[in-house]
Amino acid sequence: MSRFILVALAFKCVASDWPQYRGSWHDGISRETELEQEWPVGQPTQVWKTSVGVGFSGMSVANGRVYTVGSDGQRKGGKDTVYCLDETTGKEVWRFSYAQDLDPKYYDGGPGATPTVSNGTVFTVGRHGLVHALDAASGKVVWARDVAKELGLARPDWGFNGSAIVQGDALFLNAGTSGIALDSKTGKARWVSGKEECGYGTPVPFQQGGRPLLLMFGAKHVHAVEPGTGNEAWRLPWKTDWNVNASDPVVVRDRMFVSSGYGTGCAVYDLASSMPRRIWTSKEIRAQMASVIVIGNHVYGVDGQGGDKDSRLKCVELETGILKWASPMAETGNLAAVGQRLLWLTGSGELVVVQAVPDGYREIARAQVSGGKHWTAPVIANGRLLVRNARGDVVCLDIKGGKPR
Repeated sequence: MSRFILVALAFKCVASDWPQYRGSWHDGISRETELEQEWPVGQPTQVWKTSVGVGFSGMSVANGRVYTVGSDGQRKGGKDTVYCLDETTGKEVWRFSYAQDLDPKYYDGGPGATPTVSNGTVFTVGRHGLVHALDAASGKVVWARDVAKELGLARPDWGFNGSAIVQGDALFLNAGTSGIALDSKTGKARWVSGKEECGYGTPVPFQQGGRPLLLMFGAKHVHAVEPGTGNEAWRLPWKTDWNVNASDPVVVRDRMFVSSGYGTGCAVYDLASSMPRRIWTSKEIRAQMASVIVIGNHVYGVDGQGGDKDSRLKCVELETGILKWASPMAETGNLAAVGQRLLWLTGSGELVVVQAVPDGYREIARAQVSGGKHWTAPVIANGRLLVRNARGDVVCLDIKGGKPR
């Protein structure tokens, strides 16, 4: 097992939850603190480890609790279970199960959407369209809706995998042509954009010219919709094989970065005017599922997809698309960031800490922190790092600093 050598992961511990997919700011970046000192030689300390079943649902952290979803692995007559764990110990606080087969089409199967925690409620999205609102403290059902069946929405080939987001008293999902909105208190539909197949990304809130909008990465387009009405402000064609539009677009200032896998590549659009204008396209980052991190004027992302032998972590310039560097090691994986550090959890469960700078690949440290297949993004919350593999092992690591055990 490789060692964590001089890894700069010490925090001025300021409480910072991670209540939804990609964190509070929808960008995969923790605002917990600046990194300020170096770790001594050794592995990061494992705080706890538990198992939650098969799947790729991420972890959400809120008010001392960790929430995630896993499958019992049954192809027929199966169930998914929502787990609420104590953040400090990993012990189960409550669980809630619902009917859902494993559905392992070309991969392990199981849930892909991450729970969203807002105002004391946990919102989950099942593969076949079953949406639950659960009381965060007890797991009691507040409401449940089968949006695919009740609203007549087409189910994408690999099911509904985008996580929900909450704004005010509205719950938004990437379902239907360009999204749907439900009342977060009752589950009642507020608007449905259309009934066609959706993409696999999570809605991304942004502003264009001071106008609040939501990005929906649809099956064949990037859609910008008004959150109050569901009306489209614009749509841009974006075609990926098998309609796998899954990596969330990112908006930084008046620039939108979009990427997908299967050789499609990436592009940046200027959002300064009402209709986006494409600035550049490139094949440098072909992000199948792992959303990119944008820090300053540069984009950091995993180019490639599960099983690719030539996948690389890359840095490109946001304004031009020029490749600044590519990692020497060939690995897939997923990203989170804190300060000027990228936390790259590789597809094989190795944690690699890389400086987020454009003038070259600068690896600070690495450690094997888990085994098996890792497609789920790592989570940074309250001085801890949470990672999960496909079979459902969740590992909590202390990254506050100090001497590891």
